Amino acid sequence: MRALHFPGWSRFLDTFLASFRAALQRFSASPDEAFAPATFLAFLDSSPDVFRREHVVGHFTGSAWLVSGDGERVLLTHHRKLGRWLQLGGHADGDRDLARVALREAEEESGLGGLVVEPEIFDLDRHWIPSRDSEAGHWHYDVRFVVRATGDEAFAVSEESLALAWKPIGELLADPITDASLRRMAKRWMERRAAT
Repeated sequence: MRALHFPGWSRFLDTFLASFRAALQRFSASPDEAFAPATFLAFLDSSPDVFRREHVVGHFTGSAWLVSGDGERVLLTHHRKLGRWLQLGGHADGDRDLARVALREAEEESGLGGLVVEPEIFDLDRHWIPSRDSEAGHWHYDVRFVVRATGDEAFAVSEESLALAWKPIGELLADPITDASLRRMAKRWMERRAAT
């Protein structure tokens, strides 16, 4: 991504980062979550390059908890590189608007149109990505957002996935082999729905 240069860019960037910082501070982690917002705030302050994948220690990523129109199912990818069922998402590649990143990745990886992203952070997860080929192992500081399907739910599998599937959220929560972060998001989603 090319760097943008225009009058007031520095002020705009400062405002945007202040907004992201405030969103992290508003996020309420539950007691069973390993990664509190403070971990992400400290990482945000560690380098100006934390939104770029070239930051070899780790970088921010944006992910989508992509729910069906009825709110009962979530679209998951059988991730080609990691070989596990996960939420859709990917690298920020310099974009500091992680909600926009989550939406873009959901659209690209699913082929779905008419998706809508909620602006507030839904979940945080820091996870280790093992070394692969010439890429060293590194941390992903993954910021997750609810993305809603509002139209046709017939997806198209991208080259990043072995498969895609709409999974009932209640089943994810009940299945003991579900990835721990997916189970946490399923629990958060079900609690949110029960409260409304």
